Amino acid sequence: MWLEILLAVVLGFVLYWFISRDKEETLPLESGWWGPGTRPTAREDESIRPFKVETSDEEINDLHQRIDKFRFTPPLEDSRFHYGFNSTYLKKVISYWRNEFDWKKQVDILNRYPHFKTKIEGLDVHFIHVKPPELPSGRRPKPLLMVHGWPGSFYEFYKIIPFLTDPKSHGLSDEHVFEVICPSIPGYGFSEASSKKGFNSVATARIFYKLMLRLGFQEFYIQGGDWGALICTNMAQLVPSHVKGLHLNMALILRNVFTLTLLLGRRFGGLFGYTERDMELMYPFKEKFFYSLMRESGYMHIQCTKPDTVGCALNDSPVGLAAYILEKFSTWTNSEYRYLEDGGLERKFSLDDLLTNVMLYWTTGTIVSSQRYYKENLGQGWQAHKHERMKVYVPTGFAAFPSELVHVPEKWMKFKYPKLISYSYMARGGHFAAFEEPELLARDIRKFVSLLEQQ
Repeated sequence: MWLEILLAVVLGFVLYWFISRDKEETLPLESGWWGPGTRPTAREDESIRPFKVETSDEEINDLHQRIDKFRFTPPLEDSRFHYGFNSTYLKKVISYWRNEFDWKKQVDILNRYPHFKTKIEGLDVHFIHVKPPELPSGRRPKPLLMVHGWPGSFYEFYKIIPFLTDPKSHGLSDEHVFEVICPSIPGYGFSEASSKKGFNSVATARIFYKLMLRLGFQEFYIQGGDWGALICTNMAQLVPSHVKGLHLNMALILRNVFTLTLLLGRRFGGLFGYTERDMELMYPFKEKFFYSLMRESGYMHIQCTKPDTVGCALNDSPVGLAAYILEKFSTWTNSEYRYLEDGGLERKFSLDDLLTNVMLYWTTGTIVSSQRYYKENLGQGWQAHKHERMKVYVPTGFAAFPSELVHVPEKWMKFKYPKLISYSYMARGGHFAAFEEPELLARDIRKFVSLLEQQ
């Protein structure tokens, strides 16, 4: 009888293991049509067309006229950046924008890298494609897709690209030389916005996968933060056999058990796999998670529910748009910057770089469509999409920047990304890593690729 019971227990355990073990699921690779009207019967034009950023005196004059009509609201005394963008400092930014910022010069800087457009699923998709100026004999560059988020743009990657495509000229070895492709998410900048509801990160991932195939890449590396991290994660879930490696500098991992360990982690962190550095970045819990998220997520509630309403105002006022966007480049770079009169904006960025990013939203009129992306991805609630509950079985690297909005410990990353082979505590930096600390991020991407290729 005992033998029968033992066999039944063993059989039950085997069945439980078989049923509950991780299954390497993939998302279905479907198709879509996001252009206006119904899908044409004719085959889509798959040509890749050169594109050039342009401007005009009319565009600049219109901007100046709108800036000149700005109505100033004085800030509260000693409010600094606690109430949002300090309007006294905003006057300085606007004065620079109106009188010193040279948009034509910045357009020339934007055109330093080759731009292209191509139609995919009814949308005109914009991207830059930067190849190495030279390669060691007998070597081929590694294709790397880099994806931005909100309120950023492809311009975030302009300073990291040289470290990746021409490392030897920038103090790095030429062991890894990349050719870099940076697309604009549809509805951002020069990429056409969807005319249909439902355009989310999975649809974007599929379009960017098709873009890489169209460029002739069957296998490639991908990298992203913010929405780019989700889009790249979805690409790994859609076509894992085509993604050689996934590198992220942000991840959103929500599990009830992690919430419980957070509450107990201050006393028993070691039991939950938290390192001393994790503890420094996560505690005190109320400040680092609860209060921080409450302070910084108001925009998200608006954009997940009624993006068009606030979008109408921002699309009509360049000053309002600048305040709305640049506030994020203050507190998302370092939450302590809210204690400064100038929000610390010029500690890590130049006004030329910041205003160039703002101009990519202003001149293309894409703030509304960029905000709709929140409703399409988050408007249905947490864990509403299949991909949120799926793991990722592509080799993964993660750069944990200390001033990111929420710290994600290695233990959490390994739950969602079981093939995590590189996890780095970065020395400094926040949410806009490629824009803020290009060399640090480039070094970590190279470290990840080295570890992957040694396997």
